[in-house]
Amino acid sequence: MSGQPTARRTVLKGAALAGVAGLGVAACSTDSKLGHAETPTPTAPVELGAPDEVPVGESKLYREQRVIVTCPAKGQYKAFSAQCTHAGCLLDKVEKNEGHCPCHGSLFDTTTGKAVKGPATVPLPSVPVRVEGGRLVAGPEA
Repeated sequence: MSGQPTARRTVLKGAALAGVAGLGVAACSTDSKLGHAETPTPTAPVELGAPDEVPVGESKLYREQRVIVTCPAKGQYKAFSAQCTHAGCLLDKVEKNEGHCPCHGSLFDTTTGKAVKGPATVPLPSVPVRVEGGRLVAGPEA
């Protein structure tokens, strides 16, 4: 008879853990409201601003547009999605050409898109970027 209360406690603990785990899954799903988007890159052209806002050798996060732009050399630009490839969270900052994901701590090299610290292992998708009319524009051409 002494085994029965233990078994019941074990079952209750398991149910509680399953509930907590379910909350974790919901927080990481792409349906949550933590800055995720179903489409990680712009599907239409989006204006970012003046090209000189991205200094040579540095990167800039355009959080609202979900894009990171880097300038490897004067007049040259590369862009990547700012959505983490692990669970879809939006990167929250770029420091020293490293993009930070606030959800699980993944780090990305913003000059290449490569994941440099997990849990993300997949690089950030590249995004077309160009200068049009003196402004940086990301996404496909219209």
